[in-house]
Amino acid sequence: MTEKDNLQEADGHKENVIPEIEIPQEESQKTNIEHPEVKATEEGEGDIVDEIEESNAEESEDEGVKDRHDIELKDYHAMSMEDIVSEFNRLVKYEKVQALKAHADSIKKEFSAKFNHFLEEKKEEFVNDGGNKIDFYFSSPLKKRFNDIYKEYREKRTAHYKNIEQNLKENLKNRLAIIDEIKGLLNVEESINSTYKHFKELQESWKKAGAIPRNDYRDVWNNYHHHVENFYDFLHLNRDLRDLDFKHNLEQKIKIIEQAEELAKEDNSNRAFRELQVLHKMWKEELGPVAKEHRDNIWERFSAATKAIHEKRQYYFAHLDEIYEQNLIKKNEIIEKIDLVSADDSNNHSAWQKKIKMIETLREEFFQTGKVPVKVNEATWKKFKESVRSFNRNKNNFYKNLKKDQYENLQKKLDLIKIAEENKDNSDFKVVTPLMKKIQSEWKSIGHVPRKDSDKIWKQFKSACNHYFDKFHAERKAENKEEEEALEKKNAILEKIKNITLSGKQDKDITLIKSHVEAWKQLGRVPNHKRFVEGKFNKAVEAAYGKLDMDKNDIELIKFDNKLETLSNHENSRHLDNERSFIRKKIDDVKSEINQLENNLQFFSNVKDDNPLVKEVYQNINRHKDNLQLWKDKLKKIKAHY
Repeated sequence: MTEKDNLQEADGHKENVIPEIEIPQEESQKTNIEHPEVKATEEGEGDIVDEIEESNAEESEDEGVKDRHDIELKDYHAMSMEDIVSEFNRLVKYEKVQALKAHADSIKKEFSAKFNHFLEEKKEEFVNDGGNKIDFYFSSPLKKRFNDIYKEYREKRTAHYKNIEQNLKENLKNRLAIIDEIKGLLNVEESINSTYKHFKELQESWKKAGAIPRNDYRDVWNNYHHHVENFYDFLHLNRDLRDLDFKHNLEQKIKIIEQAEELAKEDNSNRAFRELQVLHKMWKEELGPVAKEHRDNIWERFSAATKAIHEKRQYYFAHLDEIYEQNLIKKNEIIEKIDLVSADDSNNHSAWQKKIKMIETLREEFFQTGKVPVKVNEATWKKFKESVRSFNRNKNNFYKNLKKDQYENLQKKLDLIKIAEENKDNSDFKVVTPLMKKIQSEWKSIGHVPRKDSDKIWKQFKSACNHYFDKFHAERKAENKEEEEALEKKNAILEKIKNITLSGKQDKDITLIKSHVEAWKQLGRVPNHKRFVEGKFNKAVEAAYGKLDMDKNDIELIKFDNKLETLSNHENSRHLDNERSFIRKKIDDVKSEINQLENNLQFFSNVKDDNPLVKEVYQNINRHKDNLQLWKDKLKKIKAHY
């Protein structure tokens, strides 16, 4: 084998190499160039590298596309329309437009689906409210904003690719010039070291030359590779320089292998695959050949790491299908819950407000659940829309009927307002006050009216009622002034009777107590909410009489006289009748007790009178007879008041 052959096969590269370009569909069917380094030892290993090659070829024309890997592709399906628009605006404003195609496509799809669903709901509400479907029109500021952002995105994208086209042509011109210079190195009359240095500078310029048109990529890259190999053939005159290159390439490729082996441990298989693409591109485009004895070993090691990353990625996608299946189960459960809420026959405003909130929560949960398998995506989305639409139909029917009831309620409340305004200046308080209280109670029981009228009619009704009751309370306040003055004076008398000092002379002390009682009676009424002061005074009078050195029954009769005076002055004579009935009942009760005790004595006919039990019975009989006489005296006194 010649040295030239050895140089060509040092890293498995012969003339046929796979360029890093995107092959159009029609050309990919015509061209089938296999990378000579892909000598797969296991079935399918070549397909792995082909997938990487194709991914790199997709980016060959526009190097900026690689920036898409740094932008997170969010779950737009789980976002609201407002959040989708905000995120799209952020991407268009602050990210590179060449990195946004996948984002823009996904965003447009999700926003359109959500907006169309929203529009269908609005149209259905319009029809349920009596509108004609033909006349339906809905203007959405959010949709207009989305359209403006999408237009800006398309304009930026168009401008970007026009600029790329110009750069591609300029880069092609530069690369062809570099190839011509490498061809000319074989005829330069200078030292081999100077020529080699110039060659390395041209290689560095090649790396920095930038992307070229896809249609020219294959020929230009092959042409460049051919003349580079010719130069290495030329280097057989100086093996030291060639061996240094081989050593450098080997060291760099081992570093690439080590990076690939680390990526095989990465949990994020998508990120690992993207970085593996970069490593394959560096292996192929940035590094030259290595010595023949290392060629197979390093490629097999690199292939093994590549396969490990690929298998992990395949497992991820297989597992992703399982996640989508679980999402499908969850979404179907949510749809069932929506159907249950829709079937609930609760038929009042409060219940419907709760159901509306429940549906909103379920809708958000549906969107946030995540994607489902593609084959059932449309069917699931249709099923969800129909369930929500069914709920909305029921809701709209309820509120349509509710509006009818509300207009009836409005008329009832307007009638009450008319009554309130007609009577707000009426001074016949005994007649009008119950009427005003009655219409206030009716107002509370009528129920809801249309929201646009609610505040207005309430203020009108409240104003009329307040006008009347302000006038009523002003009148009562004037009347209450005398009662407040009477209360103040009665409190003074109450303090006197509480702190009364008796002389010990019975007639004088009785006269003193009666004078306080008489003064109390002369003062008249006190405010209703202070009527309890009467009870305090009666207790104080009883306490004062209790201090007299008199027979207990005589004191009771004096106190009873005082009570009769109070009852006689009361506006309602029924209180005096009740007292007479009470006394008669007490007389009958005491007589019954005496008869019972006297009958009990018959059991002690053979017992002496000094027996303790007999003595106790006699004492009880005498006590009841004294009590009976007191009640009879009270009855005489109360009869005298009629």
